[in-house]
Amino acid sequence: LFRFQLRHLWGANLLLFLLPGSFLFPPLSIGLGWLIFIMMTKWKNTGSPFWRDTARFWLKLFIVTFGIGVATGLTLEFQFGTNWADYSRFVGDIFGAPLAAEGIFSFFLESTFLGVLIFAWNRASTKTLWFASLMMAVGATLSAFWIIVANSWMQTPAGFEIQGGRAVLTDFWAALFNPTTMVRYLHTTIAAITTGAFFMMGISAWYLLKKRHVQFAAQSLRVALIAAFLTSLVQVGFGHWHGVMIVKLQPEKLAAMEGHFDTTTRAPLKLFGIPDEKNERFIVSIEMPPLLSVLAHGRIDGEVKGLKDFPKEDRPPVTLPFFSFHIMVVIGFSFVFFTAAGMYLLWKKTLPDSPLFLKLAVSAIPAPMLANQLGWITAEVGRQPWAVYHVIRTKDAVSQVVSAGEVLFSLILFGLVYSLLFVVWIHVMRKTIKAGPGEGAKQAKEAAA
Repeated sequence: LFRFQLRHLWGANLLLFLLPGSFLFPPLSIGLGWLIFIMMTKWKNTGSPFWRDTARFWLKLFIVTFGIGVATGLTLEFQFGTNWADYSRFVGDIFGAPLAAEGIFSFFLESTFLGVLIFAWNRASTKTLWFASLMMAVGATLSAFWIIVANSWMQTPAGFEIQGGRAVLTDFWAALFNPTTMVRYLHTTIAAITTGAFFMMGISAWYLLKKRHVQFAAQSLRVALIAAFLTSLVQVGFGHWHGVMIVKLQPEKLAAMEGHFDTTTRAPLKLFGIPDEKNERFIVSIEMPPLLSVLAHGRIDGEVKGLKDFPKEDRPPVTLPFFSFHIMVVIGFSFVFFTAAGMYLLWKKTLPDSPLFLKLAVSAIPAPMLANQLGWITAEVGRQPWAVYHVIRTKDAVSQVVSAGEVLFSLILFGLVYSLLFVVWIHVMRKTIKAGPGEGAKQAKEAAA
C-alpha cells in the first residue's frame, strides 16, 4: 500500500505536477513583467527619470525571480526520463512539441530581451528599452501558453489516436487548442498578473509604512492596486467559465471539488463541509440549494452528477480537491473586496495614509501564490487516477524500474534544494528591497506631472 501510494498518487501529484518552484516563480515573473511594461510605457510617454528608476527597481526584483524560476523549473524536464519513462514513451509524440516550443519560442524570447534590459540599460534608447520590456512580458506569457497547452491536453486530450500502444498526433491544431486550453490559459495568466500586482502592492505598502521612498511607493502602489482590482474582477468570470467546462468535460472532477456524492437536480452548493470519503457523506456541511445546479447549468433543475455514478476505480480523491478548491475560491473573492476597498481609498486620496490597508497589503503578498498552488492541486488531484484523462492511468505512467525509496529520496532531495533556493531568493529580495529605488524615483514633482 505504501509503495502504491508513494509512486502512483503522491509521486504523480507532488513530483510531476506540483513542484513548488515550478509554479511559484513563473506566475510572479509574468505579473511583474506586465507591470514593468506599464511603467516603461509611462517613462516613454513622459520622459520622466522617476518612471525610469521605478521600472528599473522592479526589474531588479524580476531578474532575481526569473533566475530562481529557471533553476527550479529545469528539474521538471529531467523527470520525464527518470520517474515518468512510461508516460514519456506513451505521449512523447504529442507532449514533446509544446515543451520544445516553450523553450525555443518563449523562453529564448523572454531571456534575450531581458538581457537587453540588463546590459543595454544605459546604452539603448528609451524606445528600444520599452520594446524590450514588451517582448520580455510577451515571452513570459507565451511560455505559460505552451505549458498550459501540454497540461490541458492531459486534462482534455484531443487530436490523437492510439497506435501501437502510443498516443500519435493526428491533428496538431485540435491538440493545441484542445477544449480547455484557452480557458485554462486565460485563468492562469490573469492569476499571474494578480500575483505580481499583490507582490508590488505589498512591497510598496511596506515602504509607505516605513515612510521611505514615499512618492515611489505611492505611485507603484497605485499601478499595482488598479491591476489587482481589474484582474480580481475578471478572474471571477474566467473561474466560472472554467467551472462550466469542467461540468461538461470532467464531471467526476467537479463532483470531487464540490464533494457531491449523489446525482441530483436542484443540487446545493457547499459553502463549507467536512467530507467523509469512506462512508460517502459529509460529517457537517453548510449548503445553498440549488446554487450548484444554477452555476453548472444556468437553471435551477440542472442535473449534477455525483461520484457514486462513476466506478470506484475511476473516482478522484475528495478531501484534498474539496478543501483546495473552496479555500482558493474564498481567497479569490477576498481579493475582490480587498482591492475594491483600496480603490475607494485611492478615489478618496487617502490610500497612502491608511495604515490598516497598508498592513493588510503587506500580509497579503503570499495569498495569490497560495491560491495558485491550491488551484493547481485542485486541477491535478481532481484528475486522478488519470495521467491523461481517460487515456492512461497514473499507475501506468511511472517508470517501473524506479523504486518507491528512490522516489522518496528524490522528493526529499528536491525539497531540500528548493528550500535552499527559496531562502536565497528571500535573502536577495530582502537586500534589494532594503536598498530601495534609485535617486530618480524621489522626484515627486515629475511623477505628479
